[in-house]
Amino acid sequence: MGLKPLNDRVIVQRKEEEEKTAGGIYIPDSAKEKPQNGVVLAAGPECKTVKDGDIVLFAKYAGSEFSMDGDELIIMREDDILGVFA
Repeated sequence: MGLKPLNDRVIVQRKEEEEKTAGGIYIPDSAKEKPQNGVVLAAGPECKTVKDGDIVLFAKYAGSEFSMDGDELIIMREDDILGVFA
């Protein structure tokens, strides 16, 4: 990754949302909500609870979205992360 987060910031890539429900119904793009979980791509030097590769759950309006190398990413404070999946 060409961008290193500072202090307690983390860079997260959202996980892809499911295209259909458990019952087999396809969800159109206009009805989808952005997922609130993703993979930590890079963690700043002051992060204590998350590391690169962790799958995390974060607040709905957390961080700032940006685009890098065609990927949609989010940079947020470690405090915006609600939990880490085990």
